Amino acid sequence: MATVAPRRARPAVVTAVLCSSGLAVALVQTLVVPLLPQFPQLLHTTGSTVSWLITATLVAGAVSAPVLGRLGDMYGKRRMLLSSLVLVTAGSVLGAVAPTIGVLLVGRVLQGASFGVIALGISILRDELPEERVGGGIALMSSSLGIGAAVGLPLAGVVAEVVSWRYLFLGVGLLGLALTVAVRTVVPESAVRSGGRFDLLGAVGVTLGLVCVLLPISKGSEWGWRSPVVLGLLAAAAVVFPLWGRHQLRTPGPLVDLRVTARPALLLTNITTVLVGFAMFASFVMTTQILQASPASGYGFGLSLVAAGVAMLPMGGAMALLSPVSARISAWRGPRTTLVLGGILLVAGNLASAALPRGLGMVIVAMTIIAIGCAMAYSALPLLVIRAVPQSETAAANSLNTLMRQLGTSTCTAVIAAITSAMTLHAGGLAVPPRAYTIVFVVAAATALVGTALAAVTPSAAGEDTGDDHTGSDGPGDCTTGHGGTGHGGTGHGDPARATLRAA
Repeated sequence: MATVAPRRARPAVVTAVLCSSGLAVALVQTLVVPLLPQFPQLLHTTGSTVSWLITATLVAGAVSAPVLGRLGDMYGKRRMLLSSLVLVTAGSVLGAVAPTIGVLLVGRVLQGASFGVIALGISILRDELPEERVGGGIALMSSSLGIGAAVGLPLAGVVAEVVSWRYLFLGVGLLGLALTVAVRTVVPESAVRSGGRFDLLGAVGVTLGLVCVLLPISKGSEWGWRSPVVLGLLAAAAVVFPLWGRHQLRTPGPLVDLRVTARPALLLTNITTVLVGFAMFASFVMTTQILQASPASGYGFGLSLVAAGVAMLPMGGAMALLSPVSARISAWRGPRTTLVLGGILLVAGNLASAALPRGLGMVIVAMTIIAIGCAMAYSALPLLVIRAVPQSETAAANSLNTLMRQLGTSTCTAVIAAITSAMTLHAGGLAVPPRAYTIVFVVAAATALVGTALAAVTPSAAGEDTGDDHTGSDGPGDCTTGHGGTGHGGTGHGDPARATLRAA
Protein backbone atom coordinates (compact mmCIF):
# COMPACT_ATOMS: atom_id res chain seq x y z
CA MET A 1 0.00 0.00 0.00
CA ALA A 2 1.34 3.42 -0.89
CA THR A 3 2.15 5.67 2.03
CA VAL A 4 2.17 9.10 0.43
CA ALA A 5 1.19 11.47 3.21
CA PRO A 6 -1.79 13.73 2.54
CA ARG A 7 -1.68 17.46 2.83
CA ARG A 8 -2.11 18.74 6.36
CA ALA A 9 -5.82 18.79 7.21
CA ARG A 10 -7.70 20.75 9.84
CA PRO A 11 -7.32 19.23 13.33
CA ALA A 12 -11.08 18.91 13.71
CA VAL A 13 -11.29 16.87 10.50
CA VAL A 14 -8.45 14.56 11.56
CA THR A 15 -10.08 14.08 14.96
CA ALA A 16 -13.49 13.35 13.39
CA VAL A 17 -12.06 10.73 11.02
CA LEU A 18 -10.08 8.95 13.74
CA CYS A 19 -12.97 9.00 16.23
CA SER A 20 -15.26 7.61 13.51
CA SER A 21 -12.76 4.77 13.17
CA GLY A 22 -13.13 4.17 16.91
CA LEU A 23 -16.91 4.01 16.54
CA ALA A 24 -16.45 1.44 13.78
CA VAL A 25 -14.41 -0.70 16.21
CA ALA A 26 -17.31 -0.63 18.67
CA LEU A 27 -19.71 -1.68 15.91
CA VAL A 28 -17.46 -4.61 15.04
CA GLN A 29 -17.45 -5.79 18.65
CA THR A 30 -21.22 -5.49 19.19
CA LEU A 31 -22.22 -6.60 15.68
CA VAL A 32 -23.13 -10.20 16.47
CA VAL A 33 -24.27 -9.83 20.09
CA PRO A 34 -28.00 -9.40 19.33
CA LEU A 35 -27.86 -12.28 16.84
CA LEU A 36 -26.19 -14.97 18.95
CA PRO A 37 -29.50 -16.68 19.86
CA GLN A 38 -30.56 -16.71 16.17
CA PHE A 39 -27.34 -17.82 14.47
CA PRO A 40 -27.70 -21.55 15.27
CA GLN A 41 -30.88 -21.65 13.20
CA LEU A 42 -29.72 -19.18 10.55
CA LEU A 43 -26.44 -20.98 9.88
CA HIS A 44 -27.52 -24.55 10.78
CA THR A 45 -25.00 -24.96 13.57
CA THR A 46 -24.81 -25.28 17.35
CA GLY A 47 -24.82 -22.64 20.06
CA SER A 48 -21.33 -23.59 21.20
CA THR A 49 -19.98 -23.08 17.68
CA VAL A 50 -21.72 -19.72 17.40
CA SER A 51 -20.05 -18.53 20.61
CA TRP A 52 -16.76 -18.63 18.69
CA LEU A 53 -17.95 -15.58 16.77
CA ILE A 54 -17.15 -13.60 19.93
CA THR A 55 -14.13 -15.60 21.05
CA ALA A 56 -12.39 -15.58 17.66
CA THR A 57 -12.58 -11.79 17.37
CA LEU A 58 -11.41 -11.33 20.95
CA VAL A 59 -8.35 -13.56 20.55
CA ALA A 60 -7.46 -12.19 17.10
CA GLY A 61 -7.78 -8.63 18.38
CA ALA A 62 -5.72 -9.28 21.50
CA VAL A 63 -2.93 -10.76 19.37
CA SER A 64 -3.02 -8.09 16.66
CA ALA A 65 -3.14 -5.05 18.97
CA PRO A 66 0.44 -5.21 20.34
CA VAL A 67 1.83 -6.32 16.98
CA LEU A 68 0.16 -3.48 15.05
CA GLY A 69 1.17 -1.00 17.76
CA ARG A 70 4.83 -1.96 17.54
CA LEU A 71 4.77 -1.95 13.74
CA GLY A 72 3.13 1.48 13.87
CA ASP A 73 5.93 2.87 16.02
CA MET A 74 8.51 1.36 13.69
CA TYR A 75 7.11 1.94 10.20
CA GLY A 76 4.30 4.48 10.53
CA LYS A 77 1.09 4.65 12.55
CA ARG A 78 -1.04 5.82 9.63
CA ARG A 79 0.22 2.92 7.53
CA MET A 80 -0.77 0.38 10.19
CA LEU A 81 -4.11 2.12 10.73
CA LEU A 82 -4.86 1.78 7.02
CA SER A 83 -3.84 -1.88 7.14
CA SER A 84 -6.21 -2.48 10.06
CA LEU A 85 -9.11 -0.80 8.28
CA VAL A 86 -8.47 -2.82 5.12
CA LEU A 87 -8.57 -6.07 7.13
CA VAL A 88 -11.78 -4.98 8.90
CA THR A 89 -13.37 -4.12 5.55
CA ALA A 90 -12.37 -7.45 4.02
CA GLY A 91 -13.62 -9.38 7.03
CA SER A 92 -16.94 -7.53 7.04
CA VAL A 93 -17.58 -8.14 3.35
CA LEU A 94 -16.63 -11.79 3.78
CA GLY A 95 -19.07 -12.04 6.68
CA ALA A 96 -21.85 -10.46 4.61
CA VAL A 97 -21.61 -13.19 1.95
CA ALA A 98 -20.58 -16.07 4.24
CA PRO A 99 -22.42 -19.28 3.25
CA THR A 100 -21.32 -21.19 6.37
CA ILE A 101 -20.33 -20.57 9.95
CA GLY A 102 -16.71 -21.43 9.07
CA VAL A 103 -16.46 -18.61 6.53
CA LEU A 104 -18.15 -16.24 8.96
CA LEU A 105 -15.58 -17.13 11.60
CA VAL A 106 -12.77 -16.25 9.17
CA GLY A 107 -14.43 -12.88 8.62
CA ARG A 108 -14.65 -12.30 12.38
CA VAL A 109 -10.94 -13.13 12.77
CA LEU A 110 -10.10 -10.48 10.15
CA GLN A 111 -12.35 -8.03 11.98
CA GLY A 112 -10.23 -8.61 15.07
CA ALA A 113 -7.62 -6.32 13.51
CA SER A 114 -9.92 -3.45 14.52
CA PHE A 115 -8.66 -3.70 18.12
CA GLY A 116 -5.48 -1.86 17.12
CA VAL A 117 -7.37 1.11 15.66
CA ILE A 118 -8.00 2.88 18.98
CA ALA A 119 -4.37 2.79 20.11
CA LEU A 120 -3.04 3.82 16.69
CA GLY A 121 -5.57 6.65 16.49
CA ILE A 122 -4.60 7.96 19.94
CA SER A 123 -0.93 7.90 18.99
CA ILE A 124 -1.59 9.78 15.75
CA LEU A 125 -3.53 12.43 17.65
CA ARG A 126 -0.63 12.88 20.03
CA ASP A 127 1.83 13.29 17.17
CA GLU A 128 -0.20 15.45 14.83
CA LEU A 129 -2.68 17.68 16.65
CA PRO A 130 -1.80 21.14 17.96
CA GLU A 131 -0.91 20.99 21.62
CA GLU A 132 -4.15 22.57 22.82
CA ARG A 133 -6.26 20.00 20.91
CA VAL A 134 -4.55 16.81 22.06
CA GLY A 135 -6.41 16.30 25.35
CA GLY A 136 -9.90 16.66 23.88
CA GLY A 137 -9.08 14.55 20.83
CA ILE A 138 -7.63 11.69 22.87
CA ALA A 139 -10.53 11.80 25.34
CA LEU A 140 -13.10 11.49 22.55
CA MET A 141 -11.08 8.83 20.71
CA SER A 142 -10.70 6.73 23.84
CA SER A 143 -14.38 7.06 24.75
CA SER A 144 -15.58 6.24 21.24
CA LEU A 145 -15.52 2.53 22.10
CA GLY A 146 -18.12 2.98 24.82
CA ILE A 147 -20.15 5.46 22.77
CA GLY A 148 -20.26 3.11 19.80
CA ALA A 149 -21.24 0.15 21.97
CA ALA A 150 -24.19 2.06 23.44
CA VAL A 151 -25.36 3.07 19.95
CA GLY A 152 -24.37 -0.11 18.15
CA LEU A 153 -26.52 -2.53 20.14
CA PRO A 154 -29.89 -0.92 19.29
CA LEU A 155 -28.75 -0.24 15.72
CA ALA A 156 -27.78 -3.88 15.21
CA GLY A 157 -31.13 -5.01 16.64
CA VAL A 158 -33.13 -2.74 14.33
CA VAL A 159 -31.23 -3.73 11.19
CA ALA A 160 -31.42 -7.44 12.01
CA GLU A 161 -35.17 -7.27 12.63
CA VAL A 162 -36.10 -5.04 9.68
CA VAL A 163 -33.87 -6.44 6.92
CA SER A 164 -31.16 -9.09 7.37
CA TRP A 165 -28.16 -9.72 9.56
CA ARG A 166 -26.00 -9.73 6.43
CA TYR A 167 -26.64 -6.02 5.99
CA LEU A 168 -24.96 -5.44 9.34
CA PHE A 169 -21.71 -6.88 8.01
CA LEU A 170 -22.13 -5.13 4.68
CA GLY A 171 -22.74 -1.81 6.43
CA VAL A 172 -19.59 -2.15 8.53
CA GLY A 173 -17.70 -3.12 5.36
CA LEU A 174 -18.85 0.02 3.57
CA LEU A 175 -18.02 2.10 6.64
CA GLY A 176 -14.55 0.54 6.76
CA LEU A 177 -14.01 1.34 3.09
CA ALA A 178 -15.13 4.94 3.57
CA LEU A 179 -12.85 5.33 6.59
CA THR A 180 -9.92 3.85 4.67
CA VAL A 181 -10.37 6.50 1.99
CA ALA A 182 -10.84 9.23 4.60
CA VAL A 183 -7.72 8.26 6.58
CA ARG A 184 -5.68 8.08 3.39
CA THR A 185 -6.97 11.51 2.34
CA VAL A 186 -6.81 13.64 5.50
CA VAL A 187 -4.69 11.91 8.17
CA PRO A 188 -0.97 12.67 7.94
CA GLU A 189 1.75 10.14 8.59
CA SER A 190 3.75 10.81 11.72
CA ALA A 191 7.45 11.49 11.35
CA VAL A 192 8.08 9.95 14.79
CA ARG A 193 9.55 6.47 14.26
CA SER A 194 11.38 4.16 16.60
CA GLY A 195 13.15 2.22 13.85
CA GLY A 196 14.84 -1.12 14.50
CA ARG A 197 13.94 -4.67 13.51
CA PHE A 198 10.61 -6.29 14.23
CA ASP A 199 10.71 -8.87 17.04
CA LEU A 200 9.12 -11.83 15.26
CA LEU A 201 9.90 -14.32 18.03
CA GLY A 202 8.35 -11.95 20.56
CA ALA A 203 5.21 -11.70 18.41
CA VAL A 204 4.95 -15.50 18.24
CA GLY A 205 5.45 -15.77 22.00
CA VAL A 206 2.81 -13.21 22.92
CA THR A 207 0.41 -14.85 20.47
CA LEU A 208 0.80 -18.26 22.10
CA GLY A 209 0.58 -16.81 25.59
CA LEU A 210 -2.56 -14.76 24.91
CA VAL A 211 -4.30 -17.68 23.22
CA CYS A 212 -3.51 -19.87 26.23
CA VAL A 213 -4.99 -17.26 28.59
CA LEU A 214 -7.95 -15.88 26.66
CA LEU A 215 -9.38 -19.21 25.50
CA PRO A 216 -9.85 -20.54 29.06
CA ILE A 217 -11.25 -17.19 30.20
CA SER A 218 -13.71 -17.05 27.32
CA LYS A 219 -14.71 -20.72 27.20
CA GLY A 220 -14.13 -21.84 30.79
CA SER A 221 -17.79 -21.78 31.78
CA GLU A 222 -18.65 -23.88 28.71
CA TRP A 223 -15.74 -26.33 28.84
CA GLY A 224 -15.63 -26.56 32.65
CA TRP A 225 -13.07 -24.74 34.77
CA ARG A 226 -11.53 -28.04 35.89
CA SER A 227 -11.48 -29.63 32.46
CA PRO A 228 -8.10 -30.88 31.14
CA VAL A 229 -8.23 -28.41 28.24
CA VAL A 230 -8.69 -25.36 30.47
CA LEU A 231 -6.11 -26.46 33.02
CA GLY A 232 -3.68 -27.43 30.25
CA LEU A 233 -3.97 -24.06 28.51
CA LEU A 234 -3.46 -22.17 31.77
CA ALA A 235 -0.44 -24.32 32.57
CA ALA A 236 0.96 -23.62 29.10
CA ALA A 237 0.48 -19.88 29.64
CA ALA A 238 2.39 -20.16 32.92
CA VAL A 239 5.33 -21.57 30.93
CA VAL A 240 5.10 -19.41 27.81
CA PHE A 241 4.88 -15.97 29.43
CA PRO A 242 8.03 -16.26 31.60
CA LEU A 243 10.00 -17.49 28.57
CA TRP A 244 8.56 -14.68 26.47
CA GLY A 245 9.41 -12.14 29.17
CA ARG A 246 12.97 -13.40 29.35
CA HIS A 247 13.28 -12.98 25.58
CA GLN A 248 11.82 -9.46 25.73
CA LEU A 249 14.39 -8.42 28.34
CA ARG A 250 17.31 -9.79 26.34
CA THR A 251 16.49 -8.78 22.78
CA PRO A 252 17.20 -5.31 21.36
CA GLY A 253 14.02 -3.62 20.13
CA PRO A 254 11.55 -5.96 21.87
CA LEU A 255 7.87 -6.17 20.94
CA VAL A 256 7.01 -4.88 24.44
CA ASP A 257 9.59 -2.94 26.43
CA LEU A 258 9.08 -4.65 29.78
CA ARG A 259 11.45 -2.27 31.57
CA VAL A 260 9.26 0.67 30.62
CA THR A 261 6.07 -1.32 31.22
CA ALA A 262 7.23 -2.26 34.73
CA ARG A 263 7.60 1.36 35.81
CA PRO A 264 4.98 2.05 38.50
CA ALA A 265 3.32 4.84 36.51
CA LEU A 266 2.62 2.54 33.56
CA LEU A 267 2.19 -0.74 35.42
CA LEU A 268 -0.44 0.62 37.82
CA THR A 269 -2.21 2.41 34.98
CA ASN A 270 -2.51 -0.85 33.03
CA ILE A 271 -3.78 -2.73 36.09
CA THR A 272 -6.33 0.02 36.66
CA THR A 273 -7.40 -0.34 33.03
CA VAL A 274 -8.23 -4.01 33.56
CA LEU A 275 -10.34 -3.14 36.60
CA VAL A 276 -12.14 -0.26 34.87
CA GLY A 277 -12.88 -2.48 31.87
CA PHE A 278 -14.35 -5.10 34.20
CA ALA A 279 -16.56 -2.60 36.06
CA MET A 280 -17.82 -1.00 32.85
CA PHE A 281 -18.62 -4.20 30.98
CA ALA A 282 -20.37 -5.79 33.96
CA SER A 283 -22.80 -2.90 34.18
CA PHE A 284 -23.45 -2.88 30.42
CA VAL A 285 -24.12 -6.63 30.20
CA MET A 286 -26.22 -6.96 33.35
CA THR A 287 -28.29 -3.85 32.67
CA THR A 288 -29.14 -5.11 29.19
CA GLN A 289 -30.37 -8.39 30.69
CA ILE A 290 -32.43 -6.62 33.36
CA LEU A 291 -34.11 -4.39 30.79
CA GLN A 292 -35.17 -7.43 28.75
CA ALA A 293 -36.06 -9.79 31.62
CA SER A 294 -39.72 -10.56 32.21
CA PRO A 295 -41.55 -8.38 34.78
CA ALA A 296 -42.59 -11.67 36.41
CA SER A 297 -38.99 -12.03 37.60
CA GLY A 298 -39.58 -9.16 40.01
CA TYR A 299 -36.82 -7.00 38.57
CA GLY A 300 -37.15 -7.08 34.76
CA PHE A 301 -38.91 -4.59 32.48
CA GLY A 302 -39.78 -6.88 29.55
CA LEU A 303 -38.35 -4.57 26.90
CA SER A 304 -37.61 -5.80 23.39
CA LEU A 305 -34.04 -5.73 22.12
CA VAL A 306 -34.69 -2.50 20.24
CA ALA A 307 -36.47 -0.84 23.18
CA ALA A 308 -33.68 -1.88 25.54
CA GLY A 309 -31.17 -0.39 23.14
CA VAL A 310 -33.11 2.87 23.04
CA ALA A 311 -33.12 2.95 26.85
CA MET A 312 -29.32 2.67 26.76
CA LEU A 313 -28.87 5.58 24.36
CA PRO A 314 -28.42 8.10 27.21
CA MET A 315 -25.25 6.19 28.08
CA GLY A 316 -23.73 6.90 24.68
CA GLY A 317 -24.89 10.51 24.78
CA ALA A 318 -23.43 11.05 28.24
CA MET A 319 -20.06 9.61 27.20
CA ALA A 320 -19.94 11.82 24.08
CA LEU A 321 -20.82 14.97 26.04
CA LEU A 322 -18.54 14.29 29.00
CA SER A 323 -15.41 13.33 27.05
CA PRO A 324 -14.44 16.96 26.27
CA VAL A 325 -15.27 17.94 29.86
CA SER A 326 -13.01 15.15 31.09
CA ALA A 327 -10.20 16.49 28.92
CA ARG A 328 -10.58 19.93 30.49
CA ILE A 329 -10.45 18.42 33.99
CA SER A 330 -7.25 16.60 33.00
CA ALA A 331 -5.79 19.86 31.68
CA TRP A 332 -6.74 21.64 34.90
CA ARG A 333 -5.91 19.07 37.57
CA GLY A 334 -4.17 16.25 35.70
CA PRO A 335 -5.42 12.95 34.23
CA ARG A 336 -4.91 11.11 37.51
CA THR A 337 -7.56 13.31 39.13
CA THR A 338 -9.93 12.63 36.22
CA LEU A 339 -9.37 8.89 36.57
CA VAL A 340 -10.09 8.97 40.31
CA LEU A 341 -13.30 10.94 39.77
CA GLY A 342 -14.38 8.51 37.06
CA GLY A 343 -13.68 5.58 39.35
CA ILE A 344 -15.79 7.08 42.13
CA LEU A 345 -18.72 7.43 39.72
CA LEU A 346 -18.26 3.82 38.60
CA VAL A 347 -18.45 2.70 42.22
CA ALA A 348 -21.55 4.80 42.88
CA GLY A 349 -23.35 3.72 39.70
CA ASN A 350 -22.72 0.02 40.27
CA LEU A 351 -23.80 0.21 43.90
CA ALA A 352 -26.99 1.97 42.83
CA SER A 353 -27.61 -0.76 40.27
CA ALA A 354 -26.97 -3.47 42.89
CA ALA A 355 -30.17 -2.38 44.61
CA LEU A 356 -32.10 -3.30 41.42
CA PRO A 357 -34.16 -0.09 41.29
CA ARG A 358 -37.83 -0.64 40.50
CA GLY A 359 -38.40 2.23 38.10
CA LEU A 360 -37.01 2.28 34.56
CA GLY A 361 -36.03 5.91 35.03
CA MET A 362 -33.86 5.04 38.04
CA VAL A 363 -32.14 2.28 36.06
CA ILE A 364 -31.36 4.76 33.28
CA VAL A 365 -30.01 7.25 35.84
CA ALA A 366 -27.71 4.58 37.33
CA MET A 367 -26.55 3.57 33.84
CA THR A 368 -25.83 7.19 32.96
CA ILE A 369 -23.74 7.66 36.11
CA ILE A 370 -21.73 4.59 35.12
CA ALA A 371 -21.35 5.93 31.57
CA ILE A 372 -20.04 9.27 32.83
CA GLY A 373 -17.56 7.43 35.03
CA CYS A 374 -16.43 5.37 32.05
CA ALA A 375 -16.03 8.49 29.90
CA MET A 376 -13.84 10.14 32.52
CA ALA A 377 -11.76 7.04 33.20
CA TYR A 378 -11.29 6.14 29.54
CA SER A 379 -10.33 9.70 28.62
CA ALA A 380 -7.67 9.81 31.35
CA LEU A 381 -6.04 6.39 30.84
CA PRO A 382 -4.33 7.08 27.47
CA LEU A 383 -3.08 10.45 28.75
CA LEU A 384 -1.42 8.66 31.67
CA VAL A 385 0.06 6.11 29.27
CA ILE A 386 1.57 8.62 26.85
CA ARG A 387 3.07 10.57 29.75
CA ALA A 388 4.90 7.44 30.91
CA VAL A 389 6.62 6.45 27.65
CA PRO A 390 8.82 8.09 25.01
CA GLN A 391 6.87 9.54 22.09
CA SER A 392 8.41 6.97 19.72
CA GLU A 393 6.70 4.16 21.71
CA THR A 394 3.20 5.57 22.14
CA ALA A 395 1.48 3.21 19.69
CA ALA A 396 2.95 0.10 21.31
CA ALA A 397 2.18 1.38 24.82
CA ASN A 398 -1.40 2.33 23.96
CA SER A 399 -1.89 -1.01 22.18
CA LEU A 400 -0.87 -2.78 25.37
CA ASN A 401 -3.33 -0.59 27.28
CA THR A 402 -6.05 -1.51 24.78
CA LEU A 403 -5.22 -5.16 25.40
CA MET A 404 -5.69 -4.54 29.13
CA ARG A 405 -9.19 -3.23 28.40
CA GLN A 406 -10.03 -6.39 26.50
CA LEU A 407 -8.60 -8.53 29.29
CA GLY A 408 -10.88 -6.73 31.73
CA THR A 409 -14.00 -7.24 29.62
CA SER A 410 -13.24 -10.87 28.83
CA THR A 411 -12.55 -11.63 32.50
CA CYS A 412 -15.81 -9.90 33.36
CA THR A 413 -17.69 -12.16 30.94
CA ALA A 414 -16.24 -15.24 32.61
CA VAL A 415 -17.10 -13.99 36.12
CA ILE A 416 -20.66 -13.11 35.11
CA ALA A 417 -21.14 -16.53 33.52
CA ALA A 418 -19.78 -18.27 36.61
CA ILE A 419 -22.00 -16.33 39.03
CA THR A 420 -25.22 -16.52 37.04
CA SER A 421 -24.82 -20.19 36.08
CA ALA A 422 -24.07 -21.16 39.68
CA MET A 423 -27.19 -19.37 40.92
CA THR A 424 -29.59 -20.13 38.05
CA LEU A 425 -32.80 -21.81 39.14
CA HIS A 426 -33.68 -24.93 37.18
CA ALA A 427 -37.04 -25.71 38.72
CA GLY A 428 -39.90 -24.66 36.49
CA GLY A 429 -37.60 -23.30 33.79
CA LEU A 430 -34.35 -21.38 33.83
CA ALA A 431 -34.38 -18.13 35.80
CA VAL A 432 -31.63 -15.97 37.21
CA PRO A 433 -32.47 -14.86 40.77
CA PRO A 434 -32.19 -11.17 41.69
CA ARG A 435 -29.37 -11.99 44.12
CA ALA A 436 -27.12 -12.98 41.20
CA TYR A 437 -27.47 -9.56 39.61
CA THR A 438 -26.84 -7.85 42.93
CA ILE A 439 -23.67 -9.88 43.47
CA VAL A 440 -22.35 -9.03 40.00
CA PHE A 441 -22.95 -5.31 40.50
CA VAL A 442 -21.33 -5.41 43.96
CA VAL A 443 -18.30 -7.19 42.49
CA ALA A 444 -18.14 -4.55 39.74
CA ALA A 445 -18.32 -1.78 42.36
CA ALA A 446 -15.56 -3.43 44.40
CA THR A 447 -13.43 -3.77 41.28
CA ALA A 448 -13.94 -0.09 40.47
CA LEU A 449 -13.05 0.81 44.07
CA VAL A 450 -9.75 -1.08 43.87
CA GLY A 451 -9.03 0.58 40.53
CA THR A 452 -9.76 4.00 42.03
CA ALA A 453 -7.42 3.33 44.93
CA LEU A 454 -4.65 2.26 42.54
CA ALA A 455 -5.23 5.38 40.44
CA ALA A 456 -4.92 7.55 43.55
CA VAL A 457 -1.47 6.13 44.39
CA THR A 458 -0.15 5.90 40.82
CA PRO A 459 3.02 8.02 40.53
CA SER A 460 2.44 11.15 38.49
CA ALA A 461 4.49 13.95 37.04
CA ALA A 462 5.86 16.61 39.28
CA GLY A 463 3.48 19.51 39.16
CA GLU A 464 0.66 17.57 37.49
CA ASP A 465 -1.90 18.96 39.87
CA THR A 466 -0.59 22.51 39.56
CA GLY A 467 -0.35 22.70 35.80
CA ASP A 468 3.44 22.85 35.66
CA ASP A 469 5.08 21.83 32.43
CA HIS A 470 6.31 18.33 33.24
CA THR A 471 5.78 14.91 31.82
CA GLY A 472 5.68 11.60 33.65
CA SER A 473 8.34 11.03 36.23
CA ASP A 474 9.49 7.76 37.66
CA GLY A 475 12.96 8.75 38.60
CA PRO A 476 16.08 8.24 36.52
CA GLY A 477 15.55 7.43 32.92
CA ASP A 478 11.91 8.51 32.78
CA CYS A 479 10.28 9.61 29.58
CA THR A 480 11.16 13.26 30.05
CA THR A 481 14.47 12.28 28.57
CA GLY A 482 13.40 9.26 26.57
CA HIS A 483 15.97 6.52 26.68
CA GLY A 484 19.07 7.76 28.41
CA GLY A 485 18.29 11.38 27.59
CA THR A 486 18.17 10.96 23.83
CA GLY A 487 14.59 9.93 23.22
CA HIS A 488 11.80 12.02 21.83
CA GLY A 489 10.22 12.80 25.14
CA GLY A 490 12.75 15.46 26.09
CA THR A 491 13.85 16.97 22.84
CA GLY A 492 11.87 20.09 23.49
CA HIS A 493 9.87 19.82 20.27
CA GLY A 494 6.63 20.48 22.09
CA ASP A 495 5.31 17.11 23.24
CA PRO A 496 1.52 17.46 23.18
CA ALA A 497 1.22 15.31 26.29
CA ARG A 498 2.55 18.21 28.30
CA ALA A 499 0.11 20.66 26.85
CA THR A 500 -2.85 18.72 28.18
CA LEU A 501 -1.70 19.69 31.67
CA ARG A 502 -1.80 23.42 31.07
CA ALA A 503 -4.32 23.97 28.26
CA ALA A 504 -7.69 24.85 29.73
